[in-house]
Amino acid sequence: MLIERRLLAATAIGTAVLATALPALAADQLNALVWCDHADPDLLQPFEDANDVRVNVKEYEGTGAGLAIVDQSQPGDWDVMVIDSVDVPRVAGTGLFAELQDDQLPLADLFPEVVLDDFTTLDGKRYAITEKFGYNSISYNKDAVDPAAMTSLEGLLSEDYQGKIAIYDYYLPVMGMAALSLGKSTEDLSADDLPAIKELLLKMKANAALVADVVGSQTAIATGEVDVLIGGGEWVTAGLAQENPALEFAIPDEGGILWSQALAIFADSERQDLALKFIQYVMSPEGQARLATSSCYWGMPANTKAALSEEEKTILRFDEQASFLAKSQLYPAPDADLDKAMQDVWTDMLQAQ
Repeated sequence: MLIERRLLAATAIGTAVLATALPALAADQLNALVWCDHADPDLLQPFEDANDVRVNVKEYEGTGAGLAIVDQSQPGDWDVMVIDSVDVPRVAGTGLFAELQDDQLPLADLFPEVVLDDFTTLDGKRYAITEKFGYNSISYNKDAVDPAAMTSLEGLLSEDYQGKIAIYDYYLPVMGMAALSLGKSTEDLSADDLPAIKELLLKMKANAALVADVVGSQTAIATGEVDVLIGGGEWVTAGLAQENPALEFAIPDEGGILWSQALAIFADSERQDLALKFIQYVMSPEGQARLATSSCYWGMPANTKAALSEEEKTILRFDEQASFLAKSQLYPAPDADLDKAMQDVWTDMLQAQ
């Protein structure tokens, strides 16, 4: 099946890169800690050819995992990092990132809502630029469910969806969705909100067939193992649209969670100029189009001038972004204590029978 081959190919690429890409010290190489969408040769090769360099990528999931890799590396091993935009301040605050100059970046071309200066700058200095964004919302097969029922997370707790749901295994966006469903703001979450969120998570888990990571989530809904994915979005459905046009996503009436990834340069990189060139390439209209349609997962390019085809814009629902952004809230950005408490709640949900 084409969908299955595509998903397996993306997994194989990621595994191979993770296993073989080690830091290299040669001047004609760039070492990047990235999410899997940056491992796509269609994204990297034009930059490599234009600059006569090799980009070595090592994939990771979750900022904590990325920082663990940095801690285990030597200073100067890594040049560029992809990171959740909301996590930039706490990492920049440790001195790991180099300052970026606004006049060297296409900030004026970005969707205003994803410039996110409150996160990509610190003490008046810029340390990252948003490159790609999207939504944790509800993905579904419109041939198998009633699309009208996808407008509320609460509606998916009925017996009609027993065993037909998967949950994306990442605590921040799904707990953020649960908070919105309960009428709470992601920005104002506190420990006092966690009992109600935990109760809703347990209801979701009781109705779900599985909780799965990126590839497992895509596979489950693409192959019909489930009909609905809580925490999904265009990053799940857009890349599979041509193979299965029945896959769609909806942002609940109570709102979706806006995810946003950014690029930063390590302060101790010995290839600062090349690292900046890489960021400028990724942020260019051509680089943005290739990143947005990466074989690992699609997403919205941050640059409004991304060189997407009309078909790609339709699949990504490019022209609907104003309304989507207006009803979405950012990932929760908890402090260390709240983050630990949220992880504990998520673990309890995962272990619940």
